[in-house]
Amino acid sequence: MPDAAEQTESPATPAKFPPPAFVRYMVGEGISMTGTWMQGMALGWVMTEVVVRDGLQRFEGILQAAPHLASGVVMLLLFRIGGACADRHDKRFILQACQIAQIGFALAIGYLVATNALQAWHLIVAAALLGVSSSYEMPAAAAIVPELVAKEHVARAISIDRAVFHATRLVGPAAAGYLVGRFGAEWAFYLNAASFLALMAALATLPRRPQGTPEEEQKRQGGAGEGFRHVRQDKPSLAMVALLATNTLFVFPVIIVLLPLYAKKDLGASPEQMGLLMLCSGLGSVSGSLGIMAMAQRARRWAIPVGMVLAVGSLLSLSQAHDLFWAGGSLITLAVGVSTLVGLANTIVQERSPAELRGRVSAVAGLSFFGILPFAALAMGWMTDLFSLRHVLLGSAICYAAIGCFVLIWAGDAAREARVEE
Repeated sequence: MPDAAEQTESPATPAKFPPPAFVRYMVGEGISMTGTWMQGMALGWVMTEVVVRDGLQRFEGILQAAPHLASGVVMLLLFRIGGACADRHDKRFILQACQIAQIGFALAIGYLVATNALQAWHLIVAAALLGVSSSYEMPAAAAIVPELVAKEHVARAISIDRAVFHATRLVGPAAAGYLVGRFGAEWAFYLNAASFLALMAALATLPRRPQGTPEEEQKRQGGAGEGFRHVRQDKPSLAMVALLATNTLFVFPVIIVLLPLYAKKDLGASPEQMGLLMLCSGLGSVSGSLGIMAMAQRARRWAIPVGMVLAVGSLLSLSQAHDLFWAGGSLITLAVGVSTLVGLANTIVQERSPAELRGRVSAVAGLSFFGILPFAALAMGWMTDLFSLRHVLLGSAICYAAIGCFVLIWAGDAAREARVEE
């Protein structure tokens, strides 16, 4: 393995961007995330088919949300351990182990789909096992990116990381739609398993983390509660985590959980058309991420409220859409708004986090997504079984606007207080 001397961000040499190690990691992550998005689209579609095959239409909304609930509950129980491990141990080895586990899960589900033996409970159990892996993977992946670049380039690195993440949504879901429609859903799972090998190869070439001062290394051995303490005491970070949680409550269940139902039941979409709708969402997310990369720091003050206005308007538009073009356009603007909000919030949290606490702080920020999404998804799934999906979208937009405005006001006050203290 290369050592720390390979890092171009060493204090002894001028900081160049992007360093080779960062580029290799981004390439590997891009290939792996493309496979992950393929599997995500296929999972939602397969669940709708299992529900129809087994006559479970009455519980379709809840069953769509159940895998997310299973994964989220496990992550809620383990995220503190995962965050502490990311700070104490080699993130490369943690991520390698997680990739191996996820290869096994993808191959197993693909086999069950191919043999027509898949049951709804299989997906729920697999999601719970994936939750164990994600509890360790998520904080390690979030914390490793800032370690690959110089401190002054952290914001750019995080923006590129998010842009790569969202860019894969342009390819993965559309490719999955083609595979599901042409060859069968199992191929989305098999190719996802193969895609993890690219990230494993990139991880094997990354340099070791530079040794910190004795005080920093001692702090890395601290408890998981240090991440909570930092976020609670740093008001801008706390406000950004609250903003992430608001998006998780009212927007992400629509994009992640309800979209297959919306596409199939309300729009009558085919698997290929479902993939194109997800491609629209990915296009908007990439646009938002690229906008953050080009954004001056002083522009953040207005970019966050503009992003929220876009998201609310898009949810309202989706609740009224009756054709694929209208829905696709609404998904693009929704994704632009949400990716801007979430990208800026994550960047601010990472920038304000001490290096020795970054894994645990990342776990806390991740909790605002993974810890809330399963319950929000279950609630929205249950509501779609009681009311029309369009009414659920309308209610989500209204609640998001009301609570989001309150959070934005609070975030503005926290930012002003932080500037005064600094």
